[in-house]
Amino acid sequence: MTDQLQPGARDDMLLRTENVSLSFGNVRALVDVSLTLRRGEITALVGDNGAGKSTLVRCVSGIHRAQSGRIVFDGDEINFHSPEDAREAGIETVHQNLALVEDLTVWQNLFLNRELVRRFGPVAVLDRRSMQVRAREMVSTLAVNVPAVRSRVRRLSGGQRQAVAICRAAGFSSKLVIMDEPTAALGVQETARVEELIVRMRDEGHSVLLISHNFAQVMRLSDQVWVMRAGRCVGGRRTAETTGEEIVALITGAVGR
Repeated sequence: MTDQLQPGARDDMLLRTENVSLSFGNVRALVDVSLTLRRGEITALVGDNGAGKSTLVRCVSGIHRAQSGRIVFDGDEINFHSPEDAREAGIETVHQNLALVEDLTVWQNLFLNRELVRRFGPVAVLDRRSMQVRAREMVSTLAVNVPAVRSRVRRLSGGQRQAVAICRAAGFSSKLVIMDEPTAALGVQETARVEELIVRMRDEGHSVLLISHNFAQVMRLSDQVWVMRAGRCVGGRRTAETTGEEIVALITGAVGR
């Protein structure tokens, strides 16, 4: 990528990685990875296990720091030191394990580490009522088939848990929502409901980065597909202009960029 943005500039690309590399000892996890993610689209990132997808996502979300190259988000070069830095910038990640606390309620999980408080001089107390009201608004606006916000997460189905995680990611003014295999452990009906949520997030203005091994799902949901192999980004296609067979061929190395 030769085009360079001035700090704070905005264009159609919400995220761009430029020659990002990262090694763990002698293992080259990422090698000169360059790709872009457009505003208001669902972008899919695909590849075999060990291709570097999760490592790249961890660099974007503040878990890892790239050793070379740069990452530009919303017009600014980023160098996050923690996932909290990424969240403050507007990047939310729905991990495959969902990172929900089973013994807490839906509303408590939605506001975990984001608790609302009321202050009385030097004393701060949790504003439970406001959090429950806001949680109901978040769930009713986005989620499908999610029970009362006072329900404990351990009583929810897999699809309902995924919906809670998605609501948490999309409910705090996020610019980019990263989703790692969001339907891997779900049945057909719950998968369809989660896919509805993903499309609804895009329609409401969120950009989504979707990691998935489900090629039918990738072709059904995404606007852009990037393919990784052995730590490198080996190609990108507009979804409407490619086929699942071509994506598989890129993953296996049967065709070039």
